[in-house]
Formats: sequence, structure tokens, C-alpha cells
Amino acid sequence: MKLDSTPITLTGTLTPNQEPKIADAPCHYKPTYETLHEASPEECEDNSTQKSQSPLFIFGSTFITIFFAEIGDKTQLSTLLISAESHSPWVVFVGSGAALITTSFLGVALGSLLAKHLSPKAINKAAGVSLLLISLMLFLDLIIA
Repeated sequence: MKLDSTPITLTGTLTPNQEPKIADAPCHYKPTYETLHEASPEECEDNSTQKSQSPLFIFGSTFITIFFAEIGDKTQLSTLLISAESHSPWVVFVGSGAALITTSFLGVALGSLLAKHLSPKAINKAAGVSLLLISLMLFLDLIIA
């Protein structure tokens, strides 16, 4: 234990053989390997929002985000063209749906794997940098072509 660490103020009375419980400490104290440190308000908010997200909320927010992101994109336009050319809309629908489910599965599997090995901040930064690079490449392609 560090000698210069700040002690935690605990409420209540402890008997001489009783250990204080860290779980009873307020949110702004977060346990670490060697000592306790004061957590920022963002960390307290992050913990409270993670506990309150129900599966229905996660499903709804995912559906709305993906639905609006996919409207009018190149996949939808390609599906429209293939359906018009083939005159088999249900076959195109099943093929397109299977492809989207497969790519979504790959995204979820990769995201789960990354979440086990990287922090959320690192994942957010990597996603931001990746999107910036893709945007830059598309912009350069537009200018050069």
C-alpha cells in the first residue's frame, strides 16, 4: 500500500476485527490494485448508465442507429438494382438479409473480442481514426479521379 494514499472516510462503527467493505464506499472512491482513488464524475455516470441499460433499450438503440445509417447507402441501392434486374425480389431479399446478418455477426464477434482486450477509450479512438482515414481516402479518390 502506498504511504501517501488518502484514507477513505467510512461511516458507521467497526469492531476491532471487522474489515471495512469497499462496496459500501461512495461512488467517487474506486478500488485499484494498491489503493483507492477518487473517481471522476464521468466514471460514476458510466457505472450508473451501464447498469440501467436493459436488453430492450440496447436492441432499440441498435435498431434505430443501424436502420437510419443504412437508408440510402450503397448496399440498399445495390439491392434495389439487383431486384429490378432479376425480377425475383424475394430471392434478393433473402440473399441480402443473409449477407447483412453475416456482416453484423462478424462485427459483433470482433467487437466482443476487442472489448476483452482493449479499453472502451482505445476502441473509440481506433474507430475514430479509422473513420477519418476512410473519409480521407474517399476524399482523395474524389479529387484525383
